[in-house]
Parts: sequence; C-alpha cells; structure tokens
Amino acid sequence: MVGGPDLSASSDASIYLVDGSERAVLIDAGTGTAFDKVRQLIKKTNVSPAKISHLILTHCHVDHSAGIPQFRKWFGLRIIAHQRCADILEKGNDRRTGAAWYGIQLPAMNIDETFQGDDYRISVGDTELVCIYTPGHSPGSISVFLDRDGVRILFGQDIHGPILTELDSNEKLWQASLKRLLSLEADILCEGHYGIFQPRSEVTRFIESFL
Repeated sequence: MVGGPDLSASSDASIYLVDGSERAVLIDAGTGTAFDKVRQLIKKTNVSPAKISHLILTHCHVDHSAGIPQFRKWFGLRIIAHQRCADILEKGNDRRTGAAWYGIQLPAMNIDETFQGDDYRISVGDTELVCIYTPGHSPGSISVFLDRDGVRILFGQDIHGPILTELDSNEKLWQASLKRLLSLEADILCEGHYGIFQPRSEVTRFIESFL
C-alpha cells in the first residue's frame, strides 16, 4: 500500500503497488492532493519508477481517479479501466464521479486501455493480474486478483459500497458482485478504505458482512 487515508491524504482511497519483477503496476490513483507523499512511499519500496507501466483504475469515483493526471506526468504509464468507467471519466461527470462532494474539479480524462465484458488479463512481468467486472457500487467497477506462491490476493476496492442513487449504484448488481468475489476464495483482501484482511476466513467474514 503506497497511499490511502492513513498514509497520504484523508481524501485518498487506498493505492496499491504490485511488483512483477520486470514490470510493476499501480491500482488506483487517489485524489492527487498528496501526490508527493505517494511518490515518496513508492520510492521507499525500492521499485524503480521506470518499471511502473500501468495503472489499473477500479472505478471512476474521484477518491480513486483524480490523481491520474499526476501519475501520467511523472511515470508515463498507461491507464486501464472498464469501458463503462471510461465513458464516465471521458465526460467529466461531477455527479457520477462524486467530485462535487470533495470540492474537486475533475477534468475530462481519456483512458488508454479499456475492456468490456467480465474478465481482462494483464501480464506484469512474471505476474498475471485478472481484472473482473464487479458492478454495483458504480456502473464500471472492477476488482483485481493475482495468485502468487499459492496465495490468492484480491484487490476489491469499495466492497463496502456505499450504494447511492446519485452515484448510479445498483444494489442487485452489487450483491451479485460480492457473491462472485466470495467464490474466488481469496487469502488476502486489499480493500479501498478498510485496509488489508487475512487469512481467508477474515476475507470471507468481511465480504459476507455486506450481503
């Protein structure tokens, strides 16, 4: 974890860095309000900035996405998101991104690499990341998982919701997405606001608490 409410800024969702030996990838971008702190935390991991090739955006909300322009500027990386997330960001929609709540003006943003459907696989050095479509909290929400040394790690940002009509949330889809995440039987959960859960029994308990 290289960013989040207890590490960079209270307005930031958690930002995760996955090191895949030859390459590395970030998951989510925070609000950008404490970008210098995030850069310093990345530096402390000893992962070379030149290795960071992509940033996977789990959904369009401003606490996950507003830092994208700064990450692009400093790391020259490509942004990956679900097409439904990209559609919202490319219109700069302040309501559906929640930007108005944070007092942040979110400019229209282009996403470099998008996918449709349920699954999208990304090779990051020696690691394969699987992006799965998990709508509900937002129309374009995704989750990401990887398997390493027999351990399944799930990046399930905003599993807790909230489910709000002004964000175009959908409770039925959210519940279905939670059930899909349970079926992955992850050993470690990296969540967007509540931190990291392990072992598998704790991951299951946390997800089930919202069903």
